[in-house]
Amino acid sequence: MKHALYLSVVCASALFAAEAELGTIDVEAKFDTEVIRDVSGEDIKSADVADALMKQSPSVSLVRRSGIANDIIVRGQKKDNINVTIDGAKVCGACPNRMDPPISHVLTNNIDYIAIEDGPFDVESFGALSADVKVQTRKPTKAFSGDVGLNFGSWDYKKASAMASGGFDTVRFLVSVSGERGGQYEDGDGNNFYQQVNNYIAANLNGDPEHDKKLKAQAYKPQYSDMDAFTKKTAMAKMFWDITDAQQLRLSYTGNRSDDVLYPSTPMDALYDDSNIYNAEYSAKDLGRYSKQLDIQIYKSDVDHPMSNIYRKASNKKLMKNWLTTDMRGATIKNRFDADNHEITVGIDSSLRNWDGAYFGADDVYLGISIPDVDTRNIAFFAEDKITLDKFVIDLGLRYDDTSITPAGTLRENDYNALNGHIVGTWHQDEDTKIYLGIGRSSRVPDAKELYFQKAGKVLGTPDLDLVTNTEIDLGAKKQFENATLEAKLFYSMLGNFIFYNADRMVNRFENMDATIYGFELSGTYVATDSIYFDYGIAYQRGEKDNPLSGQAGTNMPEIPPLKLTAAVNYDYDATANLRAEFVAAHRWDDVDYENGEQVLAGWGVVNLKGTKTFYDSLELTIGVDNLFDKTYAISNTYQDLTLISGGVGEVMLMNEPGRYIYANLKYTF
Repeated sequence: MKHALYLSVVCASALFAAEAELGTIDVEAKFDTEVIRDVSGEDIKSADVADALMKQSPSVSLVRRSGIANDIIVRGQKKDNINVTIDGAKVCGACPNRMDPPISHVLTNNIDYIAIEDGPFDVESFGALSADVKVQTRKPTKAFSGDVGLNFGSWDYKKASAMASGGFDTVRFLVSVSGERGGQYEDGDGNNFYQQVNNYIAANLNGDPEHDKKLKAQAYKPQYSDMDAFTKKTAMAKMFWDITDAQQLRLSYTGNRSDDVLYPSTPMDALYDDSNIYNAEYSAKDLGRYSKQLDIQIYKSDVDHPMSNIYRKASNKKLMKNWLTTDMRGATIKNRFDADNHEITVGIDSSLRNWDGAYFGADDVYLGISIPDVDTRNIAFFAEDKITLDKFVIDLGLRYDDTSITPAGTLRENDYNALNGHIVGTWHQDEDTKIYLGIGRSSRVPDAKELYFQKAGKVLGTPDLDLVTNTEIDLGAKKQFENATLEAKLFYSMLGNFIFYNADRMVNRFENMDATIYGFELSGTYVATDSIYFDYGIAYQRGEKDNPLSGQAGTNMPEIPPLKLTAAVNYDYDATANLRAEFVAAHRWDDVDYENGEQVLAGWGVVNLKGTKTFYDSLELTIGVDNLFDKTYAISNTYQDLTLISGGVGEVMLMNEPGRYIYANLKYTF
């Protein structure tokens, strides 16, 4: 029966990840991993991976900036506190205002699955505090196969994509291309980006000529009132070569080209955002007693990102561009071997990131530095030991990092050293039940924005920041019943020298302060009949600073989303057709950091519907509607570490979510 297959897939990937061949990541070895497979599913309406994750995982919240290229929050943390890799390659955005977060440099249609490893329990990664998000893209196959897709949606959304894969006994290839564009979405009140900005400005005029003039200058020019919100083209190519039965070489390239991406709540928009990811991996098995598997990876990623106020009225008086680039290079050598009941992994991890940016005026006249050509060099040594003792499994990990950060010019250099690790015990009570308890510690260094960012000749970064640490205790249980699954997680995170933004400072606006985050997650499935099954998830977290920041009184942590619920009922009409009704909701967001720009957000709940029908075993049609009742709501807060439009008094501009969105997707598989 189809519902039995559904339950087994859920149990295998989300509960135990047992014996599943999931690609190059050893998900089975991780005690607390959420595997999300339907990222490229038929219900996805754009390239935005963040939006897809927010809908499918209760622990992921969305930071809405535009129609695409949005950011994520996991367990109350975002930005560099989350480590993102694509096929093992670390990717960084170039924009200090997070217009191009790492998760935006891969497309939904190219993804096989995403593994979210919660907490500080991955010693192979550099700087993972709240989560390690590992994106695995599609892999080439020996048999010739592929698909062609056409997507259409509200607000003139159009997408075309194609993938082909095939090869021989030893060599396999894959090529994937896509192109898409979308107009400015409308909120539940029917306001597009242009109108949302104008409505905010009108509501915040106060009669002061100078104030009102500056505020009106943030509006879009009338000639851009209905311009597209984005266009995007992508290409991905892969080659897997089985050199011998025990050796494999994997080469890949991913390119993304985004043009004219509008960010309505920000004073600038992206002229373009271009990224490239080059990846080479070599794997050899059974080299000897002390090498069950040897993995070597070398990668390079780069991003080119100019943002400008050219579409805003402010450019009539003064055209401004902040042009930034970033380049990431890394290499990892990892060796795994067995010794009695121990599975031991040792390795070396190194990376070099350059981040550079400057302001320009009309005709690209140089105006000054934004990011002062900063190099961040890291080298690390790590070791892991997985000990199996009948029904008990003990995971031990240790990592030592040596990091230097060097800016051009006269600002101070920084050197950081850190020793991190974890110990996790898992009890497999029986084949259907396991309980785990773990304590881990990880760290991350400040990034170049937090240390050195400059504007109008002032250093807004704080050059003497300490590194951030997260010491966390996790407790969880997973249970499979005859017709249901259930997973519960609790975590308590003690953050040392967490980096906060202090809006009361004129310079050096970033500040270290200890803090605490705790929370729980509950998720599961229930099969009611042969045709009807349910899935659900609940996540809650609460965060507090140990003491107020300098000159402030509040202790609420910013960016801590409220209680979130996802729940869905699924109906399988037959083997070729199914329906899904989904409810996604969040509680009122009232534990906010007022002094640093956050505001209270109303609770919200939306209903999404979709139906899928397969014809002739190869043609799949999906029709759906998101936000069925056309609600007007906002899910992203206004923490001032991002530059957002502000009236100078009152609250910063909120960006509303899309209203009712109707879509139809057609995919032909061969």
